[in-house]
Parts: sequence; C-alpha cells; structure tokens
Amino acid sequence: MDDYSTYPSGLRLAGRRVVVVGGGHVAQRRVPLLIAAGADVYVVSPHVTPAIEGLVGSGEVTWRRRGFEEEDLDESWYVIAATDDPDVNERVSNAAETRRIFCVRADDATHATAWTPAVGRHGGVTVAVLGNREPRRSAAMRDEILEGMRDGRIVDRVQRDHSPGVTLVGGGPGDPDLMSVAGRRALMEADVVVADRLAPRELLGELPSDVELIDVAKLPRGRSAQQEEINRVIVERALAGKRVVRFKGGDNFVFGRGYEEVIACRAAGVPVTVIPGLTSPVAVPAVAGIPVTHRGVAHEFTVISGHLPPGHPESLTNWGAVAGLTGTLVLMMAVQNAPAIAEALMGSGRSAETPVAAICDGTMPGERTVLSTLGSLARDLAAEHVKPPAIIVVGDVVAVAHPGRFPDRAR
Repeated sequence: MDDYSTYPSGLRLAGRRVVVVGGGHVAQRRVPLLIAAGADVYVVSPHVTPAIEGLVGSGEVTWRRRGFEEEDLDESWYVIAATDDPDVNERVSNAAETRRIFCVRADDATHATAWTPAVGRHGGVTVAVLGNREPRRSAAMRDEILEGMRDGRIVDRVQRDHSPGVTLVGGGPGDPDLMSVAGRRALMEADVVVADRLAPRELLGELPSDVELIDVAKLPRGRSAQQEEINRVIVERALAGKRVVRFKGGDNFVFGRGYEEVIACRAAGVPVTVIPGLTSPVAVPAVAGIPVTHRGVAHEFTVISGHLPPGHPESLTNWGAVAGLTGTLVLMMAVQNAPAIAEALMGSGRSAETPVAAICDGTMPGERTVLSTLGSLARDLAAEHVKPPAIIVVGDVVAVAHPGRFPDRAR
C-alpha cells in the first residue's frame, strides 16, 4: 500500500472524543497536538509518562488507569493505538473497525485505517505531509514548505547536519510560535531529544517517529530526573554518535541549569552548542501586556528564583536588600513560597499596597492574569487557585498596565 491509496482530509476534532490507547512516548507526541485541535482526549493505559501525567493533573486529558476495553471506543471519533503490545493494538484496531472509527496504528501502519502525517503550522495554514510511511522524509518535506512560507518563497532542500554532539535549545515561554527558527531546525535534525515538561510540547508531535524522545519532566512534587542523570544521558548518547538536543522551556541559562550541562559535555570532550530561547521572565509579562520596565516608573528589573523560601539555609537571596530595590521584581518558580516572600518584602519596607500580577500558563491557551497586592497576595493566590507554572511580577509596572485596578499607583 502506498500514499496514492490514501485520501487526505482535515479532521475537525474540537469537542469530539479521541481515544489514545497507550501512555508511552508515542502517546506523548500525539496528545499535545490533539489538545491543540480542541479534542476531548481520553488516554487508556495502566501507566503514563510524567509529561502525560502533568496533562492529566491540569485537567487537559482524562486518564483511564487500566488496560484497554472495547467499550472505551464508544462515542469516540478517532482512535490511536500506541501501545508496545501488537496484540493490544490489534484489539484496538478491530474494535475501531467494528464501530467504523478511523484508527491509527503506531506499530504497523499497514493494518491501520488512518495515518498520522508530519504536521506543521504557519500563518494560519496547516501543512500535512504523508511520505509513504517514511517519517524523516515526511518531516523534511514539511520543514521545507514551512521554511519557504516563512521566507516568502519555496526553497530547495537543504542538507541537514547530523554530526554528533549536543545542542542546548531554549524553547521559549511555551507558545510554539515564539520559538526560534534555529531552535526548530535543531529539533528536527536531532537523533535524540531530551525534553522537560515546560518545553513547547506541541513541537514534540512534529518529531519523526524514529527520533528517541527522553522525558525528563520535573513535575511539582512528582517524579523527577536528577541533573546528574540528565548530564549522563546527553553525554552518553553524543559519544555513541548521536545528535542530541537538550530541549527546555524558556532559556537554558536562566534558572535552567544549562551551563552545568555545558560543563559536563566539555569534560567528556563532546561538542556542545547553544541556541538561546526567549526567556520567560521577560517574554511572559510582555505577552500579558505588562512591561518589566517603563520610563519614569522602573529603570531596572530583577529576576529571582522563588523555589526556596526566605530564610532557607540554601537560599542565596538577600530579601532585605531586594526589598530596598526600586525597580520591578520578577519571581520565577515562586507560587508555593509567594506568601512568605511577600511577608519578607513587607517586613523589610515594601508597601503592602505594591501591585502584583501572577501570570499563569503564560503564552498558552489557558493564560490568565491574577491581580493583587503584596498585602493580599496569599489570599488571592489561594482564592484564584493559582498553580505552577506562573510568573509573579511585583512593582508599579503592574499598575501601568492595569491603571483601573490600581488608580493610586498608575503613572
């Protein structure tokens, strides 16, 4: 069977149930794209990756924590069989056929009734390429078309660089459209992608199926991969002749421990390059309409990690000195410790009326901004159910952006 026997069609899945059977890395690639299409996604699997577990925890996916049952396909519109057990995939395929539901088979496309193309988007246009079940060919053709669209022309195919080594790629604040072209290209050239939970997840769905995806998601209070293990993995794969991309949200060198990875690569003699990403403490407030500096209001801004509370023996932050600064404070990883930080700032002289904005899921479809003050921050974060990831901006720039909420502070 070749691609000439397929009939391409765009599926409108918004509000329609899609069942993904399997919770491994194949499912991890597919689920974010289904969410982006507005589908009502059900994952059926005894176990899932930490990244999918994070989507379940945020309410974006429904998880049936057990093996597949034929009734799971009732009222569904589309099915992806993505387990590592061919017999289970065959049962899913047969159940879908009986119900006249199109089914993708991750293990054997010849027994599927639908194929997943290599997909990309630009300027409101979706490009989908089916390359006769050759994933790298499909992804390369998609990339060429998208690059031509971005440049205003269709270019000849370029030679991809597959020399071994490690590339640190910053994915930006979350929206895939805010990631650099260089970062996208590096991602598509990779043999191995080592990704965090906050890296733009939809881009993982564009990877060719033969790319090794290593999930080092660090879920709050959940499973984690230690930095030493991450260093070991990227070095090991590169020394084995692989082209490795270390893919993180934001910028690798801003609270990303990226330079520890550079040091590990250099110590092992592994070539390492860096493609910076838009850093979230600047980009997320900007997208939310809040400047971190403003003429006559703030001539400086300070970015601080809030993952440790004031007074913690390992904290390097002098909160008393921070309270004396006149500019904007941008707090990262600070949701849990925000009440204690607010108390420390007020205790060292900051006004309880200082405007605060907590920007949740910045640049993502569910983005929202919670406005508060230092004095009421603890109460408002609890009342609005603010959870990570969120960036907290402290200072009169918040009043500049929201003068109606802070009329006495706006200038």
